[in-house]
Amino acid sequence: MSAPTAPAPLLVLDVVGLTPALLPSMPRLRALADAGSYAPLETVLPAVTCTVQSTFLTGAAPSEHGIVGNGWYFRELGEVLLWRQHNRLVGGEKLWHAARRVHPDYTVANICWWYAIGADTDITVTPKPIYYADGRKEPDCYTEPASLRDELTEKLGTFPLFDFWGPRAGLKSSQWIINATRHIIRTRHPDLALAYLPHLDYDLQRFGPDDPRAHTAAGALDAALDPLLNEAQAEGRTIVALSEYGITSVRRPVDINRALRRAGLLAVHTQDGMEYLDTGASRAFAVADHQIAHVYVRHPRDPAAIAAARLALEELPGVDTVLDTAGKKAHGLDHPRSGDLVAIAEPDAWFTYYYWIDDERAPDFARMVDIHRKPGYDPAELFMDPLDPFVRLRAGTALLRKKAGLRYRMAVVPLDPSPVGGSHGRLPANEAEGPVLICSRPGSVRAPVKATDVKTLLLGLAGIRPTDAVRADITPVPSAPAPARPLIETDRHEHRE
Repeated sequence: MSAPTAPAPLLVLDVVGLTPALLPSMPRLRALADAGSYAPLETVLPAVTCTVQSTFLTGAAPSEHGIVGNGWYFRELGEVLLWRQHNRLVGGEKLWHAARRVHPDYTVANICWWYAIGADTDITVTPKPIYYADGRKEPDCYTEPASLRDELTEKLGTFPLFDFWGPRAGLKSSQWIINATRHIIRTRHPDLALAYLPHLDYDLQRFGPDDPRAHTAAGALDAALDPLLNEAQAEGRTIVALSEYGITSVRRPVDINRALRRAGLLAVHTQDGMEYLDTGASRAFAVADHQIAHVYVRHPRDPAAIAAARLALEELPGVDTVLDTAGKKAHGLDHPRSGDLVAIAEPDAWFTYYYWIDDERAPDFARMVDIHRKPGYDPAELFMDPLDPFVRLRAGTALLRKKAGLRYRMAVVPLDPSPVGGSHGRLPANEAEGPVLICSRPGSVRAPVKATDVKTLLLGLAGIRPTDAVRADITPVPSAPAPARPLIETDRHEHRE
């Protein structure tokens, strides 16, 4: 039997928040779609980063791979933990495992896709701050091999952590990731390069997808991508650009935990005048994650607590649907990590994590960028408090203390969530608001691609045909070019100067 031919090299770009409505502002990516092929992407619930990326790489639903959100309640620890990083949390066979059954030496570079640490990829780059013993946090990254960290830092500078998330979040972090990807491809030549580009997440959440600033952000990212795309095409790499979700306009924050507290289900404990969520004493509480919230009850076999929580949520304005056991199963979300109930917000609403009633009782971390202590996602971290006239002075003073090596508190985040203009997590109402998949190879996609089929599609583009059946409407290596699917008409969304 002859040895299999060498795999075709791939570059897979996770362009967060990319939708058909933004492509008119992204001429380089649109040209890639026009010359290659394009299709809507049918995402999974919840349509959030960690869940969808895990589905792309395993071909499995959350009920199998276990990533039910960007975080969840770890029952065995009694803690809510978001944005974990270790790959062992992800169940199922990863894409590179399937590739290595055919090509044992198949090489993979993961540049900032989630759950990177501990994965058996050949090259890993992921954000990882330095947490000093005195409480200071400094930007840095983790790499495998370890020597790559010094190599990238010398060439590109320190990973710009504070531009990756927080009030300063912007293009600088995605530009660093793009440059790191270029360097790794030029110097290591991996068979598969994965790069995560979060830039569109920022202004689309801040201002909403229809705001001119969202289209400006799309254009800036498109320009930053141009050198990487040119180099990848010159090398003969097949390029896939896809997104996990589309961000839609919202106007209503929904305080799901406050509703559970008023129903007598959520408990807090107080220290130094500040209230903290008491997960152990709460009969029910929610882990808010954009437009999805996992609701956990203290005793899962307590039907009265489940019924009371469901009643409180169904009466709460802004809640669209509450999934029970059957509902979770229907959406592929029936995993032990999921909440006993899962709430889905209405299209123009999203869930806050707030559980205190009086802002004077809020914990000090509520006013800080703190993704580890907050028991839920907080998009208000993208803003500086507009009600504090001295917020920039406070931030500057804190920065001076930081540079002097002193402890500091960057307490600048507002407790008013109303400025948030965009969110995601629901399944999109239509293709124009949903994610997309673009491939540089003509005829590679001819119909909407399910998130669970992305793994098989990528293997086919690499020239690897797994034993699993390939869907008829995915033809990774066509014998002759087929007409590319036309871009969805988006004139009503198109931004004009």
